[in-house]
Amino acid sequence: MTCYLLRLRMLSERFCQERRRFLKARKISQPQSTCIYTSTVVFEDIPMISSVFSGQKRAPSASRKRMILLAFLLFFWMAAATFPAQAQGTPQQPPANPNQQEAPPEAGGPQNDIGPYVVPKKKEEPPPPAPEKPKKIENMPNYSISVDVPVVNLDVLVTSKDGQTIPGLTQANFKIIEDGAPQKIATFNQTKAPITAVLLVEFASTNYDFEIEALRASYAFASTLQKDDWVSVISYDMKPQILVDFTQDKRAVVAALNQLRMPGFSETNLFDALFDTLDRIDRIEGKKYVILVTTGFDSFSKINLDQIYKKVKATKDVTIYPVSVGFMAREYCEVHHCRTRGFIPATTMDYLQADNEVKTFAQLTGGRAYFPRFQGELPEDFQQIAADIRNQYSISYHPTNIKLDGTYRKLKVELQAPDGGPLKIHDQKGKEVKYVVYAREGYTAKHTVE
Repeated sequence: MTCYLLRLRMLSERFCQERRRFLKARKISQPQSTCIYTSTVVFEDIPMISSVFSGQKRAPSASRKRMILLAFLLFFWMAAATFPAQAQGTPQQPPANPNQQEAPPEAGGPQNDIGPYVVPKKKEEPPPPAPEKPKKIENMPNYSISVDVPVVNLDVLVTSKDGQTIPGLTQANFKIIEDGAPQKIATFNQTKAPITAVLLVEFASTNYDFEIEALRASYAFASTLQKDDWVSVISYDMKPQILVDFTQDKRAVVAALNQLRMPGFSETNLFDALFDTLDRIDRIEGKKYVILVTTGFDSFSKINLDQIYKKVKATKDVTIYPVSVGFMAREYCEVHHCRTRGFIPATTMDYLQADNEVKTFAQLTGGRAYFPRFQGELPEDFQQIAADIRNQYSISYHPTNIKLDGTYRKLKVELQAPDGGPLKIHDQKGKEVKYVVYAREGYTAKHTVE
């Protein structure tokens, strides 16, 4: 027993020396009574050990003594290992995470691990290099070529004397003359394309027969429309009024005409209404047609006849088809000396002048004027107008006079035979047929200011 106690004391002293060396290396203050020397007194003070040796007078076995000694040494070693950590006053910071990414200073966001990052600003990139200029050849001046070639589009209608259209003509049968100089045709075709038309109707408080006949003429035109045609309806008295904008719905056209029941003013400002209509459709590309249902009488327009003629000449790709109404009422009032326009005096000479004016509108634009005497002629006239529109020859050419001076240039379209002489047309019986060529009388060239 004495041998075991001496060995335990030697181990305790060695442990105390190692512990002092460890605390001295760590520079930790040494508490008082850091080592407890084991002796018999020590074992007697510990209840767990003293109870083992108390009781019987016989000595314990060697295996039990080893187990008790090892348990005591293990407990003492664990207590000593945890003591330096408790003696250290300040807690240590955990090591930094090597995978943590710091926000770049350009981002403008937080510099620690709290808060979201802001999207970094893009660095200013240098501008791309300028394209290389072509190498300059010696003794060669610098210049560029720009060509602006004008194109004139022309719609031509060829009919017999009785108004029947003549199909089957070729490009070689047409001869175009501009200001006396022949022109070379660039394109030529005959198509039955859908039409884009404006129905311009006079509806004023003048004469009941005029109103009824104008409405019947308008309904007759609406009956000739096809599903792909675009039509707008405008009525006028003192000023024009758009009843329906361009539409392909025939029911909408008829519904617009149904609104014409109670006329407002007795003035018929034809020139103002036609000027406004031409100004609106001039911005539409392609061919346009104006079906003018009118008496031709102008009572109170702000513009005069010369101004409306200039507007008609300057408007391109527009063909006017006037349809006169009120012929029977005019003839009746001429015999019975009555007024046809209410309080506005209008004589036979005024109506004859009006007929000449609408004829000029048609001639300037390549259309035909119709003067039906009876209401039964209206459906046939509008059928003829539809046939004229859908059976025109479309011709384009580049004028030899390329000056863009804004001048008015006269046109003349003739039919020629293959040998260069006048073209002769015969009917099925071999009889020569006289024909009429309808085309614009001229056009206004573009005006470019240098």
